[in-house]
Amino acid sequence: MTSGNQILEATGKKIRVCFISPKAYPLFNPAVEKIFGGAEVDLYLIATELAKDEAYDVRFVVGDYGQPDAEVRENVTLHKSLDVEKNFIAQGWKVWRALKRADADIYMHEASSLGTTLIALFSKLHGRRFVYRTAHTYETEGEYFKEFPFRGPFVKWAFRQANPMITQNDQDVQSLMRTQQLGSIVIRNACRIRESLPAKEKMILWVARSLPIKRPDLFLKLAREFPEERFVMICPRGVGDDRYDQLTADAETISNLEFIERVPFHEIDAYFERARVFVCTSDAEGFPNTFVQSSKAATAILSLNVNPDDFLTKNNCGFYAEGDWNAFSATLQEWTGSDAVLALGQNGRAYIKAHNDLGDIIGHYKDIFEAVKTRR
Repeated sequence: MTSGNQILEATGKKIRVCFISPKAYPLFNPAVEKIFGGAEVDLYLIATELAKDEAYDVRFVVGDYGQPDAEVRENVTLHKSLDVEKNFIAQGWKVWRALKRADADIYMHEASSLGTTLIALFSKLHGRRFVYRTAHTYETEGEYFKEFPFRGPFVKWAFRQANPMITQNDQDVQSLMRTQQLGSIVIRNACRIRESLPAKEKMILWVARSLPIKRPDLFLKLAREFPEERFVMICPRGVGDDRYDQLTADAETISNLEFIERVPFHEIDAYFERARVFVCTSDAEGFPNTFVQSSKAATAILSLNVNPDDFLTKNNCGFYAEGDWNAFSATLQEWTGSDAVLALGQNGRAYIKAHNDLGDIIGHYKDIFEAVKTRR
């Protein structure tokens, strides 16, 4: 395969890749205290790592947070587009304009929305390549299209323009073929891994936005069941969550629970590193970034409903309760009284170091981008 440097030498031009994720701007500029999710983290990590390669010119379409129209952070050129707090349909032209300013060979997006369709259409009309990565099992299982019947057909069309289509795990590959007859490839979630870790504390951690699917209420329930244990909940308000104030009020009534509204991305690893147990109460996920963050920090994972590709059971790095609350609670009871839980965390860390290190994962993306560039 032709490498990026060979392409640069032959053409005199870098491979220009543009990532699109409006809510990712706070990752580039931690002074902006706004929320983001796993999809934003994924694209931020890929973009900043790719930008270290001199054969690439990396662009990123972000939202309007009051910054200049264009600026460079971490060797990535950021193009301002829409106000993320306002209606997308009325501002689609701002995204289109930013895509045009980026003038990339390849446009990559993650997490379904009407923006996905806009990016696919732009790429098709301008003869550019569109790459898409799913962010959630709901996209591959088809639940997303049931929940959003109006936008669903447009997003399905966009999926069919993606070349390649990327998923987070093998189960999603099978689901996407079954529900939409679409082929895809797997690229694991990436992370940067520290060589040494601090000592563990007796802390039980939960991290997510306050979206209903994340089931923050169940973590409060768990904390009440274990009044002698220390629980830490990092939970920014999810978009459109009108129950957040009630959640925070309920959390304040639990004396052994520390509720933290927001932790900057560059500081969040410290919580995972100190925790002995990470708890996932979500109804469904793709492959949660929090699983990667926990495992790279050698923290055991206790999951109620989520176990992508049998990750927890195959690698003996946590416990999957298969939706059984009694088993879920009983396992935490067992873990709080034993140091054996530390071995589970080490198993997870060994797996992540072997399969999810950003320095290795970026090679898969380069293979895709370089193949796409040479085919054009």
